[in-house]
Amino acid sequence: MAELDAGFVLPELSLEAFTRGVAARTPTPGGGGASALVGALAASLAMMCGGFTRGKSDDAELEADIERMIAEGERLRGALLALIDADAAAFEPVAAAYEIPRADPTRRARIDTATAGAAEAPLEMIRNLAHTVILLEEMGKKGSRLLIADVACGAVLAAAALKSASVNVFVNTAALADRAFASALEAEADDYLAEYVPRAERLAAAITDTIRGRE
Repeated sequence: MAELDAGFVLPELSLEAFTRGVAARTPTPGGGGASALVGALAASLAMMCGGFTRGKSDDAELEADIERMIAEGERLRGALLALIDADAAAFEPVAAAYEIPRADPTRRARIDTATAGAAEAPLEMIRNLAHTVILLEEMGKKGSRLLIADVACGAVLAAAALKSASVNVFVNTAALADRAFASALEAEADDYLAEYVPRAERLAAAITDTIRGRE
């Protein structure tokens, strides 16, 4: 297997190349990119349900809702895939900042600036994943019952992606000298986790119970 070329666009890699890239002794793609990919799969599963539901009802309002949800799923899928590259690109300034000689008086400030930038991509993943959970909840109510298991799978993936993206926020904020700024980023991530991980898990559990005849 050839090594990944510099300047590659991560979302355009095959799954084989992407997973080999994650496994390789290189800093990116790593946990951040993997989190975004899993989130994009969650959004895609919502779209899958919508695609099988489209055109099956005489209810114009429901059809309009399905079309809107499919479009929202595509927006989220695209945004999350773009964040794979954004996360990788954000690591480069961090690595460069740590290479600055310790005697350089600008070193600490440049590390902090780069590290704050590296926290933004996983935080943006979390924001998009929150919307993905909302989309899956609505699709679970309005989508085809034949695809309800795929909505549950999407919810499981969204919860996992939220948790893993948050780790990538916290590993960056832990290195920031500006603790007030770090705390603000952490608080935003914590707020999303506190609301949307339980929502995703409840959705997955409720659908699973329905499938298993427990409701």
